[in-house]
Amino acid sequence: MFECNIMRHLIAQITKFGIVGVLAAVIDFGILNALVKFAHMNNVVAGTISFLIALAFNYILSMKMVFTHRDDMAKWMEMFIFAVSAALGLLMNDVIIWLATINLPSDAVYTMHSTYILYTNIGKVVATVVVAVWNFIIRKVFLDAPNSTISASRLERSLSHRIGRWSMNHNPFGSRT
Repeated sequence: MFECNIMRHLIAQITKFGIVGVLAAVIDFGILNALVKFAHMNNVVAGTISFLIALAFNYILSMKMVFTHRDDMAKWMEMFIFAVSAALGLLMNDVIIWLATINLPSDAVYTMHSTYILYTNIGKVVATVVVAVWNFIIRKVFLDAPNSTISASRLERSLSHRIGRWSMNHNPFGSRT
């Protein structure tokens, strides 16, 4: 019975994460394509800008609608883990977009504009899938409140709990949280 409830919760959580992710992807792709198509911006620069804007949207919605704040983790640590995982996600995003157009001439943004946009979008689709999986795993493991069926001894041994407890006692901003 507990395992069935856990699976239902996980499926519901993945569904909500998917909905938030699709909305963030629409923002990401829209800004990326506007910058590449109309501003003739380099795809990696445009991808970075669009990623960061969509990331802010995604963080706000996913932490409100998908994941539950851990009571055993300070908010500053939650934001730090999110920022580090986002930086790694951005790196993955930029490398995949760059790889998608690496074989095109360096002036392709001007001379082969349609091809450049097509290859950029193919790379962006791959990057979106890779980074979405990365984000879900990191957020689920480190930022989501533990399931109530987890034993106290297992919780105490978990890396996320130990990081959380440490963060409650060590605040880089001076006061305890």
